[in-house]
Amino acid sequence: MYSDKKNINILTALLLKHKVDNAVVCPGSRNAALVHNLNQTGEIKCFPVTDERSAAFYAIGLSLSQDCVPVAVCVTSGTALLNMAPAVAEAWHRNIPLILISADRPRQWIGQLDGQTMEQQGALGTFVAKSVTLPEPEGEEEEWMCQRLVNEAMIAARKDGGRPVHINVPVSEPLFCFICEDLPQVRPVCHYECDDCRSIVEWMHHQLKFYHKPMVVFGQIANPSEVPDFADNVRQLSKHAVVLYESLSHPVDGVCRIDEALCQIGDDKDYYPDFIVYIGGNLVGKRLKSFLRKAKAAETWIVTPDGELHDVTMSTTMVIKADARDFVKSIQLPENDNEPSDYVRKWNTLLREMDMKACLYEPSFSQMLAVKYFEEQFEDMEYDFSVHYANSFPVRLANIFADHYVYCNRGVNGIEGSLSTAVGHSADTSQMVFCVIGDLSFFYDQNALWNANMKGNLRIMLLNNSGGAIFGTLNGLADSPVANSYIAAHHNTEAQGICTQNDIGYLKATNVSEMRIGIVRLMTAETNRPLLLEVFTDRNDDLRAFKEYFEHIRK
Repeated sequence: MYSDKKNINILTALLLKHKVDNAVVCPGSRNAALVHNLNQTGEIKCFPVTDERSAAFYAIGLSLSQDCVPVAVCVTSGTALLNMAPAVAEAWHRNIPLILISADRPRQWIGQLDGQTMEQQGALGTFVAKSVTLPEPEGEEEEWMCQRLVNEAMIAARKDGGRPVHINVPVSEPLFCFICEDLPQVRPVCHYECDDCRSIVEWMHHQLKFYHKPMVVFGQIANPSEVPDFADNVRQLSKHAVVLYESLSHPVDGVCRIDEALCQIGDDKDYYPDFIVYIGGNLVGKRLKSFLRKAKAAETWIVTPDGELHDVTMSTTMVIKADARDFVKSIQLPENDNEPSDYVRKWNTLLREMDMKACLYEPSFSQMLAVKYFEEQFEDMEYDFSVHYANSFPVRLANIFADHYVYCNRGVNGIEGSLSTAVGHSADTSQMVFCVIGDLSFFYDQNALWNANMKGNLRIMLLNNSGGAIFGTLNGLADSPVANSYIAAHHNTEAQGICTQNDIGYLKATNVSEMRIGIVRLMTAETNRPLLLEVFTDRNDDLRAFKEYFEHIRK
């Protein structure tokens, strides 16, 4: 029988999955359930050592005897952890992967004059590659977090030639309740690091043939148009799997109508994948993230340049350390002589249907119409261009209308700095650089225009509806009496004065006709100074157009 503590059982199960065969265990009451579990597995050999400082060096010897395999050391709470510090420093400098497991008091009792209690998270400082404190799970999401943290630590232990890591385990009383017959089902995450992506791409091809419902999802990546054959490789990949992307990656021509398709799918399990390859960084769409997280049974690979576990799907089974563009560039899949699978065909049919419906929708005067008309003009433009979209409502409109790569500060998804980033981009390129930005982002970052290096290639479309439109899409927020004034930051500010003081050409639009004329002038006017078009809309009209768009899609 195992302990009744979920975090201890999850840790024990994942140590087994990650092939940790040896553990040095030290005496104590707070870590008793941990020691009990390790011994109870029958697969982990336990070596009792009373002195923690000696125990950690003992673990180094065990690791060295087997070509530096990971070895666990389990200690009780308090200064027992600090006693391992000399050995941990030694392991750090010799690339020895010790798994340092410390029992701890519950978080609420730290610093409350409780016995054998100190701040244990981070206590080993820079001599560990990773330090995590497991939650005491009370729900499914915390159980996922607990598994994720253990997997992060185990991945870090094996990276960079091997490093010590610290797993801190709070344990609430009662401590000695051994009632669980079995360890939980857990999901170990493998780590693959390669200088040449071809071998892992070959394995991916094998997986694409093995699974019946493969899907490739692109998060944000650096501009793929700069990489030769990138689009051709993605098209080749799309013959073997469903390929989904947003404007922040845009690997091939065409808008991928993900949100629209997911509105139609609902809970239809036939559309869920059984194998996911997630390439790149952040996604904008909450619907897509939610959809991927519901595909719990899918094997999932995450391709990320830092090799860290970013478990977007909550079902990751492998982390591949590789640049997204290098990974795709390495794809050399055979031509698919057969018809696409039923799964790929089903998805492609739905996406085409959504695209046809989207193209037929004509919004009323709103930010949606402004972005639609703006994007349509690029079909006739013969110059090179780059387009930055600010976060919040603008980037969501980009995902609906932008048939090209879009720059966006999506790393943290803040409203600050979008204008400054576009200004910096325009300073060192001959391209036309556009920035489509909402009013709160613009006025927050207006000092970006207090700059002597701006040129006539900088063009700004400011969407001003006197507040944060995105807040109107959040269910339940309208019930608050301060939703408009405090939360959505209602204002009556205009940009003309800012443009005047910074020598920026200013255009204004308050209706459809002025908007169309203004957008054409914004995109075609020859000028040596930046140009800004401020499109004034009503926030209720903006929200209505956005809502009607998805109602039109669902018909």
